[in-house]
Amino acid sequence: MSFLLELWAFLRIRKKFWLLPIIVVLVLFGGLLLLAQTSVAPFVYTLF
Repeated sequence: MSFLLELWAFLRIRKKFWLLPIIVVLVLFGGLLLLAQTSVAPFVYTLF
């Protein structure tokens, strides 16, 4: 939990709020890959 607080403090102090959507998308994509428990191939095929 302290990591999230430090990250929020960094974003707030440095005025780097544009990084927040990038971090959220990366975390969601990582969670999706963990939940799938398969290879990345099905996701790559749907993108192309």
